[in-house]
Amino acid sequence: MATTIKNKTLSGVGNLIKLLPTGTVFTFQFLNPVLTNNGHCTTINKYLTSILIALCGLSCIFSSFTDSYEDEEGSTRYIIATPKGIWPSPEKSSSVDVSKYKLRVGDFVHAAFAAVVFAVVALLDDNTVQCLYPEFETNEKMLMMVVPPFIGTVSGSVFMMFPNTRHGIGYPPSPTSQSQGDK
Repeated sequence: MATTIKNKTLSGVGNLIKLLPTGTVFTFQFLNPVLTNNGHCTTINKYLTSILIALCGLSCIFSSFTDSYEDEEGSTRYIIATPKGIWPSPEKSSSVDVSKYKLRVGDFVHAAFAAVVFAVVALLDDNTVQCLYPEFETNEKMLMMVVPPFIGTVSGSVFMMFPNTRHGIGYPPSPTSQSQGDK
């Protein structure tokens, strides 16, 4: 029993890590201080910061619908999951079962929670708070301390219920021989 709980917990943490694309979070963490002028914003800084947050949020959502696999020749193929299978479609002679890569409810759950988790990370960043809503930091200090762990706990629980088995851009691909049907 303890091993099962341990495995589920570690799997949930792994899914939480896979939820936010590290490249997107790194890009945000790298550009945010520059665009917010370290929290001392002018009007243009506010617009640029808002655009950065929106683009990074869209990247997190988009990555929930990407996957990859290794074809027969050992080449990595990156794909986008669609209701009918994948895009771009593999060659007709390929042995890839595109139906195993179809969109599922879990993909939309992951996309929604990716957006929420990234929003918490981005909107509660010190530079973002000082730039976009400086009065919030002094008035709502307790909220800023409670929201991230709460969202993390809820997200971790949801990811345990809807495990993510997609191997998007930046993650090792699945060989076509591995089962994709239990996603």
